[in-house]
Amino acid sequence: MLVHNVFFWLKEGLPCADIAAFREGLETLGGIPSVEAVYVGAPAPVAVRPVIDNTFTFGLTVLFADIAAHDAYQEHPLHRAFLDRFASCWDKVLVYDAQ
Repeated sequence: MLVHNVFFWLKEGLPCADIAAFREGLETLGGIPSVEAVYVGAPAPVAVRPVIDNTFTFGLTVLFADIAAHDAYQEHPLHRAFLDRFASCWDKVLVYDAQ
């Protein structure tokens, strides 16, 4: 199992329609055959603690069976289309992969 966590900081002042389209774009990534599961969310309203970073706009968690499935996802046309359409929307992205 590979857990692919991606955190996006969208550009300030992005129109609400673009933010909604971005989230919908993230959800479409679940249609890639090598994906076991996809979870998309915004920061949760949990109590603030020093170890919590709630400054991101959206978090994406994708589960894969293995690294080969992850690699197939990276090259899949749906993933490429997402990057082509939405890369201009973010200021920062961080990826954390765990196995």
